Amino acid sequence: MPVITNIEDLRVLAKKRVPRMFYDYADSGSWTESTYRANESDFQKIKLRQRVAVNMENRSTATTMIGQPVAMPVAIAPTGLTGMQHADGEILGARAAKKFGIPFTLSTMSICSLEDVAAGTDRHPFWFQLYVMKDRAFIESLIDRAKAANCSALVLTLDLQILGQRHKDLKNGLSAPPKPTLATILNLMTKPRWGLGMLGTKRHGFGNIVGHVKGVENMGSLSEWTAKQFDPALNWGDVEWIKKRWGGKLILKGIQDVEDAKLAVNSGADALVVSNHGGRQLDGAMSSISCLPEIVAAVGKQIEVHMDGGIRSGQDALKAIALGAKGTYIGRAFLYGLGAMGEEGVTKALEIIHKELDLTMAFCGRTDIKAVDSSIFVPGTY
Repeated sequence: MPVITNIEDLRVLAKKRVPRMFYDYADSGSWTESTYRANESDFQKIKLRQRVAVNMENRSTATTMIGQPVAMPVAIAPTGLTGMQHADGEILGARAAKKFGIPFTLSTMSICSLEDVAAGTDRHPFWFQLYVMKDRAFIESLIDRAKAANCSALVLTLDLQILGQRHKDLKNGLSAPPKPTLATILNLMTKPRWGLGMLGTKRHGFGNIVGHVKGVENMGSLSEWTAKQFDPALNWGDVEWIKKRWGGKLILKGIQDVEDAKLAVNSGADALVVSNHGGRQLDGAMSSISCLPEIVAAVGKQIEVHMDGGIRSGQDALKAIALGAKGTYIGRAFLYGLGAMGEEGVTKALEIIHKELDLTMAFCGRTDIKAVDSSIFVPGTY
């Protein structure tokens, strides 16, 4: 086993162990992938001020996100097909997050269902991400199931009314479970660890949907249903309806524009997430970290602002917090850990990010994450 010291080490190992179509699904963006790359590279332009002879004892990364205590201002983002990166992936991710003391967010398009994750974590509260479908009765059912599963927040994704084109998914013939083509079979033969895990679980389809929608009982009927169900007519009236139906903490994900941020405030949501869907929707959009300061300045006193996109280290998370975010989310960094080493890998990813966050905060002369602001940056670099 190689020595794992950073998220990149986990990515390299995941690429070796996860079938190509699922690795590519996680590690790609739409069209030219320019926004996907900018999400990561724009963090590197921000330079930190090193301070010395400052008492670095008694450091704390503990804070809150939407009023919930967290060990660090990092949550696991909702990611689709997580259970195809590693058998029972959503359950393993939720367990690791529970032990570490941060939120785990389950995607509507997960392999393990709401009920699976609730049972697998002894009903420890987690967050649920909702996509809006044309079938409103199904959405009502999902919300009710999330309540029954003891979810403590609903994360409503607003930037997937229509699906961005991801070239690798089309070329790989992405499906869950994978279709038995010659190319797929040959690739799976090189991933014995992954295959053995999948043989040991019954969870191979979209657990939140199959068996819960009339006429959708298998993967064939599911594909046809989902292709027709994402709702291009989603609007702010729907957001208000969902908030009322849910009744609990509501987070709106996918905000990139100040005008939309103001509408998010007016909707009565508890938080918004500055996000471009990991560069998987509108290629050519600005990176999340470059959009963050303007949105914080416009609405940060009225609503809790979070961000995701491109976070591959604790330094990245710290930079987002210093620019005004009250929380951050990791998607790919989480998936690399999961694909590389299962639950152990997720824990390793969280440990790496926490250590980098803690040490960088100290080097910048801060001992409490709640006291971090943009004064930790070199002027003119952010």
